[in-house]
Amino acid sequence: MKLLVLNGPNLNMLGTREPGIYGRMDYNRLVETITAYAKSKGVETLIRQTNLEGELATFIQQARGVYDGIIINPGAFTHYSYTILDALLSAELPAVEVHISNIHKREKFRHTSVTAPACIGQICGLGIKGYLLAIDMHVTRRALLGR
Repeated sequence: MKLLVLNGPNLNMLGTREPGIYGRMDYNRLVETITAYAKSKGVETLIRQTNLEGELATFIQQARGVYDGIIINPGAFTHYSYTILDALLSAELPAVEVHISNIHKREKFRHTSVTAPACIGQICGLGIKGYLLAIDMHVTRRALLGR
């Protein structure tokens, strides 16, 4: 199984950006943690981060026919990017939306995800463990569907 893990704006600032909300683990350690966990599950991953909406959409579009699924933390794009929603829909891949913080317990504008309707699930509020659970979700889904 091959999964594309995508991180949107400001995720590169993990460890220094609002550590009370996002924790002290830096982005490089997040990548190492995801990679090691995926490998232990027999999953190959490519992990990318961008602060640019169009670039994130391009990454999603390029995943079609190459990856078995997507794990995406769209960052602020979650709340307003119909571009990312449309890219996820057009990729026709199962996607899991992940948020380190609980977006439903934060400012009201963060409660709405315009990208979630293109996803098979959303995991939020569990810190970086959400990424690992998203890997498990893809693995379990594949086993249940027999693919």
